[in-house]
Formats: sequence, C-alpha cells, structure tokens
Amino acid sequence: MSETDESAAGDSPPVEEPATDEASSPAADDRSTDGESSATDLTELVEDDPETHTGDDDARYAPLEVEGLRKEFGGITAVDGVSFDVVEGTLTGLIGPNGAGKSTTFNLITGMLDPTEGTVRFNGEDVTGLQPHEIADRGLARTFQIARELEEMTVLENMMLAPKGQVGESLWRSIMPVTRGAVRDQETEQLERVWEVLDFFEIDHLADEYAGNLSGGQRKLLEMARALLTDPDVLLLDEPFAGVNPTLEKRLLEHIHELREQGYTFLIVEHDMDLIMDNCERVIVMHQGQILKDGTPAEIKASEEVIEAYLGGEV
Repeated sequence: MSETDESAAGDSPPVEEPATDEASSPAADDRSTDGESSATDLTELVEDDPETHTGDDDARYAPLEVEGLRKEFGGITAVDGVSFDVVEGTLTGLIGPNGAGKSTTFNLITGMLDPTEGTVRFNGEDVTGLQPHEIADRGLARTFQIARELEEMTVLENMMLAPKGQVGESLWRSIMPVTRGAVRDQETEQLERVWEVLDFFEIDHLADEYAGNLSGGQRKLLEMARALLTDPDVLLLDEPFAGVNPTLEKRLLEHIHELREQGYTFLIVEHDMDLIMDNCERVIVMHQGQILKDGTPAEIKASEEVIEAYLGGEV
C-alpha cells in the first residue's frame, strides 16, 4: 500500500453504521449470551507448538529482524537502509509522516515488494523475497489499512478461508470417498475455532452478514480475526484504527492488549501519536525512508530531532 493511500484514508474516515441487526445465529448464541467479550485464551486455539505464544519474559527473543532494507522506485529511494528488530511478546509502534516509508517497509517485510537491498529474517530464517503466502505460512501475518475482505462472501465464509493447511483445498481430496471424511473432520474442527475467534472479537452476531455490508470498524475486526486464524507468531497491523469510531477503537485496543498478554507480538503503523505513546512500549520513528529514532515513548517524546522533523512540537 502506498503512503498516498495512508493519507487518503486518514482524511476521509468511513462513517460507522450498524451493518445488520443484533440477532445472532444459533451457533453464536451458544457461545455468547450476555453480549460481553469472552475470556477466551486464544493460545488454546493455535495448532502449532504450544510453547510458541508463552509470553515468558525470560525466554524473549526477536522473531523479526530487518537489516539494511532499501527500496528504489526508478530514481526515488523510498526506504533507505532500514534496520530494526521486533522482540517477542511486545507491542511496537512504527510512526512517521506521510511519505516516510512505513507502508513500503511493511510491504518489503511481508513479501508484497522485493527489496533492492537488505535482509528480512523471521524466526532465524531468511525470508527475503519470498511470496506473501509463503511468509504468512511461516507465522508472519499482516492486515491492511484498507481492509481486504471478500465482500460477496459472508463473515463466516471469510473466516473459514483463513486457516492454513486445509486438505479440502485439493479437489481430488474433496471428492474421493477415501479422503472426504478427513476433509469433513478438519472443517468441523476449523468451524469450532472460527466461532471461538468470532466470539473473542465480538462479531459472532455478524457471521451470516455479507462482508461488503460491514462498517469500517467491523471490517477491521474481521481482518484482524482472519489474520489470527493463520496462527501467526507476529502480527503487522497497518493503521488498524484508521476510520474507526472511538467505541470500536477501544474494543480493538482491548483485543490487541489481551492478545499481547497471551504472548502474541505486534508491529503497528499508526498516525495517532497519543495512541502509540500510550499503548506501545517501544516506538520506531521513520523519516524520509530512514530510521530517525528508536526507543521508548518517553525517549521519543524527549527527542529534539523527532520533535523538529515529525511531531512539530511537544507531544
């Protein structure tokens, strides 16, 4: 996504409107009856190593390492020698003015663009230049500033597409009598996981609604829920609060913090300085394609070069 898209979305946030009535499906009623968020521990829903999302401070390391990333478009250098890492179990903010290179950096990390120079390592593996689906399969998932749901499919159908390793994606396994049973069994297990995640994000009552009818904030919830079903180790969120009303913004933040407490790792691009400073323990500032400052919110606030180059005054 280009930095221009970031600016356009920030200027014209969508209006939050109810997408449907509040009547939940029977399956949803079995899971949530009081309208409040459940205390589901989503570490119980992942299919990978049970130690992956422990959140143990003593065992922390940096699953995502970026070194010397550079991207040129013709004669324009959009990202110039960017290096940083993201420590396990942390909430890290990536900020900078429009044109600073934030979204381009996200696209380089997640395989949407190939870097001119530099390396991206994830869990010790060099993933530079891999396709986006290959990187996602390794546990590095992202969302987009403008949600990319499948509008003509229901929320439930969108969610059912997300889990990786689905045996039913093979046509012959779906139709051969000897393998159809395995396909049905896996779909039953995945459906249970999908309902749990929908309930966690409090959108289970929208399961049968077409994704194209959702409000902007509901689409953000759907996109984050769908990303979580890929069993990620690290989630990259590109302006998850853009165009979201204050009520849904608060809900999104609550979900992010709860997932972080369960051991998930986040890297967030966001223009709302107060939100980043209040919620992230580490902030990386980009300016003109380079890292200007990397530190705690207090250090960023006290940095004269950041104030002069980006914040324009006291935070």
